Amino acid sequence: MNLMKWGAAALAVGLMNLAVPAQAAGGKTLEAVKARGVLNCTGHDGSYLGFAEVDDKGNWKGMDIDLCRAVATAVLGDPSKLKIVPISWAQRWPSVQSGDVDIIIKASGGTLSRDTELGLQFSMSYYLGTTKVMAHKELNIASLKDADGGSICLPAGTSIEQQAAAYAQKLGIKLEPVVIEKTEELEQAYFSKRCDMYAQWGPVLAIARAAKGKVEDHVILPDVLAVEPEVFIMRQGDDNWVDVANWTLTALLFAEQEGINSKNVDELKAKPTSPQIAKFLGAAPGMGKGLGLSDDWAYNLIKKMGNYSEIFDRNLGKDSPYKMDRELTNLWNNGGVLFPLVID
Repeated sequence: MNLMKWGAAALAVGLMNLAVPAQAAGGKTLEAVKARGVLNCTGHDGSYLGFAEVDDKGNWKGMDIDLCRAVATAVLGDPSKLKIVPISWAQRWPSVQSGDVDIIIKASGGTLSRDTELGLQFSMSYYLGTTKVMAHKELNIASLKDADGGSICLPAGTSIEQQAAAYAQKLGIKLEPVVIEKTEELEQAYFSKRCDMYAQWGPVLAIARAAKGKVEDHVILPDVLAVEPEVFIMRQGDDNWVDVANWTLTALLFAEQEGINSKNVDELKAKPTSPQIAKFLGAAPGMGKGLGLSDDWAYNLIKKMGNYSEIFDRNLGKDSPYKMDRELTNLWNNGGVLFPLVID
């Protein structure tokens, strides 16, 4: 009898729990950004070509900058409601922990120590980058195993320092590190031959070599020191803000997957091709309430910023000076590893 009563009571409590959302929409960071009316997002202390650049008029551009604009558009409906905070690699973590920035979008990888020791949380990956090494061609270095005793330029305050050290140890060679924080100074050190080699994120090496106009004088070695998923990074303890980041990235990828872009988004909103597309574009309800956003936030995002491929192409790809191929940073159905979450 008592067991039956206990079981009935437990069932009632369980049904009540099912009826209550696991988390109320609108976490602390989201509410703070809405109240401020501006998203504070990371820039760079100089230029990180293709990802965060400042032109001669002080305007920011780049892949990471446009992704900051994407989050601002999702939350506030306007990509201009954004403050770019120029910070160094080492300043990333204290800046987000102190609240000086709301989110880090700065070619930053998700690592165990950043999660468990620094108290950070990550989004899905928005770019899969390989760490590689460039060398002066005249040195006749075919691979890193030929470089024993050579000097190597490394960006300070990044995981590349550890990656280069671990890879050298694995090969049984010794390298002389030259560690410099600012990208411009780091590249100057390499191109002025202060260093024999330069370890960096693969896209940055390719862009730096092309920018110098002397591709034939430098060789990017076949060695892959590490593969690093680049992610949006936030403070721990605000799951709603992590959700906003992930669904913003999903919206960009989903739109590309479904052929929705800044040019046809109005037509598709007016005449959705499926209930899923209707919900996604805010023609039917349900896209925003659980996140604390408006139901048309994804429509605004694609209308004003474009889908993932549009952002990539104008900053890194065919419509940029760098003409980079997407490689692994393609969608799952086009030979890459990126994918959206399911919109149901």
